Amino acid sequence: MSSSWPPVQRNDFGIATLSLGNWRKHTLTPRLEAAAKAGYQWIDLFDECWAAYLEEHNLPGEQLWEPTPENLRIARQLGDLVKSLGMRIACTQPLRMIEGIKDPTERRASLNLVAKRFPFMRAFDTDLVFMCANIRTDSGVTSDLKTVARDLADLGDMAAAYAEVDGGKMLKIGYEGLSWATRNTWSSSWEAVRFANRPNVGLIVDAFNILAVEFADPYNPAGHGRIYPTLEESLEVLTGSMASLAATVPGDRIFFFQCGDAELVNPLTFLPPDDPKIPALLPWSRSHRLYPMEESRGAYMPVELVAAAVLATGYKGPLSLEVFNTSLNQGGDDIAGTHADRGMEGLIRLFDAATKLAPFWRSPESTRQAISQVTQRLQGTSPRL
Repeated sequence: MSSSWPPVQRNDFGIATLSLGNWRKHTLTPRLEAAAKAGYQWIDLFDECWAAYLEEHNLPGEQLWEPTPENLRIARQLGDLVKSLGMRIACTQPLRMIEGIKDPTERRASLNLVAKRFPFMRAFDTDLVFMCANIRTDSGVTSDLKTVARDLADLGDMAAAYAEVDGGKMLKIGYEGLSWATRNTWSSSWEAVRFANRPNVGLIVDAFNILAVEFADPYNPAGHGRIYPTLEESLEVLTGSMASLAATVPGDRIFFFQCGDAELVNPLTFLPPDDPKIPALLPWSRSHRLYPMEESRGAYMPVELVAAAVLATGYKGPLSLEVFNTSLNQGGDDIAGTHADRGMEGLIRLFDAATKLAPFWRSPESTRQAISQVTQRLQGTSPRL
């Protein structure tokens, strides 16, 4: 945990490529230029955007992680482009349905999918690849802690072995708990990372996914969008969890922090998906996320509590935006710039609000003060809360 509060220095800001415009409507270069113009320092490269960039250069996007000379050349070109704009690629994502696979042959194939990215990490000049917790629920996978930790440890060892052979900087594996996965909390994800016990295996903290499990319920018929009936109870539960994060997770074991808020939707018209194969939270996540603290657009999450807890660990990495919204699927030359500016404004507000919070992880009085601060903000901007 950081010894001083608030932090002396502001973290860098980053943004995911898909939070600047959908790859189907917007090529990557203008999105990167918009991010640089807005002042971001880090780029979170999504697979779909990388595949589309390859296709722009007449290479097959479905073979995005095949380490052919042509693919690696374009990867180096992309890395150089990002650097020329004054930014760096922080990571690539997402890897899905990797850990916990029972069949040995299938397990080895899934781990090798991760290793196929390692040459591209060098080409992009980045060191982090991260995966989401497995969302499979069939009999072919298990969420058993020892099994998941073993898979993470093996991936860490594979990354370390690659770095040892090529002499480059250590490659890192990040692990993120998705709100609709079996391992869906920061604590269960941290448990797996801790049991893996590898210095290059770390935790990915995503504010939206934490809040979607520990605070929010978009389908609550009461219409307030929370799990608990009162805002006070909701914040007490969340603050207890975030105080635990601040006290137990070393800042250098958090490899990346993603920020996002979400829209308070109307449960009378926004209904759960009919298809049981679609996770209930997925439509909300994919279409109704917002940049932090965009109250005028319906944002209602206490994102600053999550950010404060992460910063209190001593985390020095980027505060990076991961936002999906139907507005990003629209066409038009102004989409990337408008969203980049909105995101930057949200990050500035978030950092300011988080670092002004009382250090709720230190004492009951500080907890009460922080809850009061968040309550005043939320009740002052959203009458339905």
